[in-house]
Amino acid sequence: MLMWPLLVRQSSGGQVGPPFVFLALLPVVIVVVLAEVTEGGLDPRVLAVLGVLSAVNAVLRGLSPGTGGVELVFFLLVLAGRVFGPGFGFVLGCTSLFASALLTGGVGPWLPYQMLVSAWVGMGAGLLPPRVTGRAEIAMLAAYGVVAAYAYGLLLNLSSWPFVLGIAVPGHSGISFVPGDPLSANLHRFVVYTLVTSSGSFDTVRAITNAVAIVVLGPAVLTTLRRAARRVVVTGIIGSSAPGGAPTPRQADDPEFQLR
Repeated sequence: MLMWPLLVRQSSGGQVGPPFVFLALLPVVIVVVLAEVTEGGLDPRVLAVLGVLSAVNAVLRGLSPGTGGVELVFFLLVLAGRVFGPGFGFVLGCTSLFASALLTGGVGPWLPYQMLVSAWVGMGAGLLPPRVTGRAEIAMLAAYGVVAAYAYGLLLNLSSWPFVLGIAVPGHSGISFVPGDPLSANLHRFVVYTLVTSSGSFDTVRAITNAVAIVVLGPAVLTTLRRAARRVVVTGIIGSSAPGGAPTPRQADDPEFQLR
């Protein structure tokens, strides 16, 4: 879906457009989201948290609409993915960008790409090593926020590169996409295009925004999200040997049992 300019060979005189497999991939993304929601991955209380965080992210994006690369959406997405796991992070990435697009009027052909890549950002945060805690965890999340900012910009550039600069004539390509050229040649042009247009400006500002927000707000937000996670995640039903299903005295005094 994202890398078709580098993988699909087209003649230089043909009409350039994403392959039709793109139309098949959009329903796949929707199926993945629905499967995570309906197959027990997210219970109703977790869905409520998902709705709240999606709304907060939509508002944050309206307050920081990417001007100069300043975007506050991703730091909360990274922290939520860290706390609730990769499945939740994937769904939150999709719903946050979709809700913010409706709120800010940003619906367009770029939206599916933004939804998919931001979903990967949230999913990746949930796949980070779970045993890292304390200051090391904040440092790890800040570093991940920097990497995710550059990766997000790189992949979105790849999706729009052939359309932003237009199609170049072979031999006079500059940094534009040339249909039919070898993979290495088009990849070199794309890397130069990214370095010139976004890596030194938008992506860098986004990376700094992510890192600063995670370092400054991360500890408090992580504590709040983890408190919410303890209240909404159902871990199972504890059986009881007491008559009538009442908890035994030992269970009644057990905080873990009371939580569940």
